[in-house]
Amino acid sequence: MTEVWFYQLQRRRLEQVLPSLVERVLQRGWRAVIHAATPERLATLDDLLWTYAEDSFLPHGGGKDGDPDMQPVWLTLGDDNANGAQTRFLLEGVEATHFVDHSYQRLIVLFDGRDEDFLTAARVQWKKLRQINATLAYWAETDEGGWQKQA
Repeated sequence: MTEVWFYQLQRRRLEQVLPSLVERVLQRGWRAVIHAATPERLATLDDLLWTYAEDSFLPHGGGKDGDPDMQPVWLTLGDDNANGAQTRFLLEGVEATHFVDHSYQRLIVLFDGRDEDFLTAARVQWKKLRQINATLAYWAETDEGGWQKQA
């Protein structure tokens, strides 16, 4: 069964966290899909993955780029898994339940714990996923900027 990992952002913004999490997925030899809720967020992430570090970038593409088989990271607003990814990042309250057992090894739900709407949406998702006996994990940011498993 697909693992579903929740990451609650408390100190850093999504743009500060996402690239390192995607790097870790790629280091495993997996591919990733990043699923955003809005075209504006998708455009921001597209730029971010090319420029987040002076000495590095994350190769990626999306529907406008084509060649999904060549893209280790695929950016989307839809349900597609055009690059055959093993991990799907779900942002801005995108629902995870639909993707459980759809060939993904892991779903990663990133949410801003400082935003009450996103926090509430994450709690609702957690409850729905527990009802279908999904394998869940919850990670919280540490004061040092790392992650600690809470559940």
